[in-house]
Amino acid sequence: MKPVLIPMSLVLLLAAAAAVASDDSCNVPQDQWQPQQALQTKLEGEGWTIKRIKVDDGCYEVYGVKPGGERVEAYFQPKTLEMINSKSED
Repeated sequence: MKPVLIPMSLVLLLAAAAAVASDDSCNVPQDQWQPQQALQTKLEGEGWTIKRIKVDDGCYEVYGVKPGGERVEAYFQPKTLEMINSKSED
């Protein structure tokens, strides 16, 4: 029974990776992007402290601190400035 678990785990891992890779939420022509400053202004208005904003795989990647003090790395869609994903850095 155990030999079946490893191949099944690999199949599930590959399926998850494919799902992430097919996420086209940041696949937007650059002429449709809002400026990084617009994202910074938006987030600071929500109480964030921004440490850094950069472009990663077509998304804006933000390193900052949320209003409650949680340090996060978050990804935003460059056209709509909607958060796509975030993770705590603590």
